[in-house]
Amino acid sequence: MASTWPIPRRRRRRSTLGTLVRTAALGSIAAAAVLPLVRKRLRIHPAAVTVAVGSAPLALAVLRPRTKARDVGMFVLQMWAFTIAHELPYDDPERLRRRLRVHYPIRVDRALGCGELPTRRLQRSFSRSRGVGARDVFLACIHWAWFFEPHLALVWVLLRDEGNFPRAARQMAAAFDLGCAVYMLVPTAPPWWAGENGYTPEPVRRIMVEVGEPVWGRAWPKMYESLGANPWAAMPSLHFGTSMLAALLLAEDGPAPGAAGWGYALTLGFALVYLGEHYVVDLLAGAALVALIRRGEPLVAPVAERVSGAVQRLERLAAG
Repeated sequence: MASTWPIPRRRRRRSTLGTLVRTAALGSIAAAAVLPLVRKRLRIHPAAVTVAVGSAPLALAVLRPRTKARDVGMFVLQMWAFTIAHELPYDDPERLRRRLRVHYPIRVDRALGCGELPTRRLQRSFSRSRGVGARDVFLACIHWAWFFEPHLALVWVLLRDEGNFPRAARQMAAAFDLGCAVYMLVPTAPPWWAGENGYTPEPVRRIMVEVGEPVWGRAWPKMYESLGANPWAAMPSLHFGTSMLAALLLAEDGPAPGAAGWGYALTLGFALVYLGEHYVVDLLAGAALVALIRRGEPLVAPVAERVSGAVQRLERLAAG
């Protein structure tokens, strides 16, 4: 007889609520995958797309219990969110152009360069007057390697010290997120764009493009299109900031990984200025962003713990 009794009402409500939570989380991940791809055709508001992609990492945390695979998956979704949020402002180039800042980094870098842009000084001193040389190819490859280097540093942390991976991934995600927020609020042109459009007193070459065409051949136009999804996202330099953060995280594992990380970060910093991709002030802002994240982490830890607790409660509900 006991086995035929109806399920208590309280338990039924909990199960229904868990189903709703799980359905909402699945819908969030689906929206994060689909909305960015159809946003232009359906004219979806950028805020809706931003919310969709930004909620996906938390949705995955609700759906799956804590494992190494889930931590990696959350960071992958985080980087998808950054990629889309980075591109969104340039969906309307004319509107973004009205807010574009061009002059202030030129003034700051001319002061840092004692009256001349450091980019122009380096290009005059080290580049050929015509064509590209081995140095140009090497530094362009250093630049392209950045698309992998911060993530490979996190893989190293995951393999060597799994317990430290969540903290390392949080810091890297914060660097991307805060940098992207500045891109949205203060769109800033890089040196190569300012030079091409007559804002600099002397021409500034974009050496990466000069290298890319002969190196990649027919594949270059597609690659260049993907690299230039938002050309007005230069301040701060996340190239330098995230490579510097990667160096700091690697140094926590030992002097050899740290030396490799810092060697790459400093070489990349030189390359970014020489190639015309960033001003020196962009690099300084990227370094300041990393310092803010590293020093500010203890201050935001209580908030992070409360968010984590809320996610864990939703996870238990979703599990039924």
